[in-house]
Amino acid sequence: MAKSEEAKIKTNAMRMLDRKKIPYSTHTYECDEFIDAIQIADMLGLPYERVYKTLVTQGASKNYYVFVIPIAKELDMKAAAKSVGEKSVAMLHVKDILAVTGYIRGGCTAIGMKKQYVTRIDRSAEQLENIIVSGGKLGVQLELTPQNLAAASNAEFADIIFHA
Repeated sequence: MAKSEEAKIKTNAMRMLDRKKIPYSTHTYECDEFIDAIQIADMLGLPYERVYKTLVTQGASKNYYVFVIPIAKELDMKAAAKSVGEKSVAMLHVKDILAVTGYIRGGCTAIGMKKQYVTRIDRSAEQLENIIVSGGKLGVQLELTPQNLAAASNAEFADIIFHA
């Protein structure tokens, strides 16, 4: 890919990873509007347990928090709140995602948001060699080690999903 073409698809998240010299690879797909992460994993032939989604919440204190969890799992709101020292957290309304994060729904990633929010990655990621997360815009996924995702987003690992 020509340098100018590559620069066109660089997202804020990619530029941040490049600045920090954190290695990653990209997966791209055609997409003009929001589709959920399970559909993306199916389109790209990726195993669900390696693809993670980024959820943004607001605590009782009105502070924002970011949680990164496997796409086929559900955020345990009580465990999530406890992991960030809040009484409770609630999902951020879709209409507020861009204003709070700088990313649109479906392109939201923990790396390079408008502000640095307290971030937790589900502990299940620690055992994986690589995980795949949104790349900062529709049509782009980033693959990197869970430890590098944590380093790039100042995240900690926590037990934040429901267990069957």
